[in-house]
Amino acid sequence: MLKFYYHPTPNPLKIALFLAETDLPFELVPVDTAKGEQHLPAFRAINPNGKVPAIDDDGTTVFDSTAILLYLSDKTGLLGGAPEDRGAMLSWLMFIASGLGPFSGQSVHFHHSAPEDLPYAKNRYMRETERHYQVLNDHLKGRDFIVGGSYSIADISAWGWAIRAPRVLGGDGLARFPEVERWFNAINARPAVEVAQNIGKDHGFKTPGDEDSLRALFPSNY
Repeated sequence: MLKFYYHPTPNPLKIALFLAETDLPFELVPVDTAKGEQHLPAFRAINPNGKVPAIDDDGTTVFDSTAILLYLSDKTGLLGGAPEDRGAMLSWLMFIASGLGPFSGQSVHFHHSAPEDLPYAKNRYMRETERHYQVLNDHLKGRDFIVGGSYSIADISAWGWAIRAPRVLGGDGLARFPEVERWFNAINARPAVEVAQNIGKDHGFKTPGDEDSLRALFPSNY
């Protein structure tokens, strides 16, 4: 059975939503990043990069949320979009993986977790996050989905970050990007979203904040 290595943060949430949408059976393996479990040798054997999510599909290991979405979509034949939209699918998945996601994560870090106040870094990452959301907003005008005419892994990938928009963008969150907000509300109303958000709820993940958790999450700072 597929093992899903999980922590309730944006990138693992994408895989949780795919699994909820497809009813693919899996075994949940919690990885408490605030306790440093991502650095244990057993997990590094699954993902040498020491990050979640990751999967072990009967001996085939895949890490990185975009790679996992593509792998599971190819494996199941589900939510991969139409063949003629493959180029657009890859383009938007990489836009999220290399742009919207990382800039959102760094903006959150410098606004909420950095040990010192760095106005340049805060401005740089927030402005780039907003720029990426504007690109997506412009693309979604007249569209219900990011790629083609149906719900796909591109929507799932963007949803994983959009659901954290209030923390990432601050203020009114997605309100500044009305097309993204319209799209997000439609995706977020899907029944599978509630299922995905409840995955791992019975596991007591540590709340980060003390020095041990900061050392686990940001070891390069130490």
